[in-house]
Amino acid sequence: MLKGILLIIIVLKTALVFGQVAVFSPKYKTIRFPKTPEGKELKFSYEIKNKGKVPLELYSAEAECSCTSVTLPDEKIMPGHFGIIDVVFDTNGKYFFQNRIIYIQTNTRKRKEMLRFKVFVEPKPIEKKITP
Repeated sequence: MLKGILLIIIVLKTALVFGQVAVFSPKYKTIRFPKTPEGKELKFSYEIKNKGKVPLELYSAEAECSCTSVTLPDEKIMPGHFGIIDVVFDTNGKYFFQNRIIYIQTNTRKRKEMLRFKVFVEPKPIEKKITP
């Protein structure tokens, strides 16, 4: 009887330890920008809170195009604390509505988290050449 109770306690404790995960919780999952002229660099940040019970690790980031660079925090984000993900989007050669997704590899239950930004890029005016 005592062995059975001890076994149940060990199993429950193990389940609790394995049940503890980091939780990736951005202040804003999608950032929307006003109309932006082509050629401008948009520099912005996502504030991420770890709402989990263990440190949040951000391993790598993948953007949909090389026009977007992402800088992850160097340190783990401790439970209840915040970290910043910095992003730079180069609008050169980008026109009209841009809906970009950034994928972050993490130690959360989902393993891959997603952030998004949207902007309408106004193309540079076309220069007309006048021939004599």
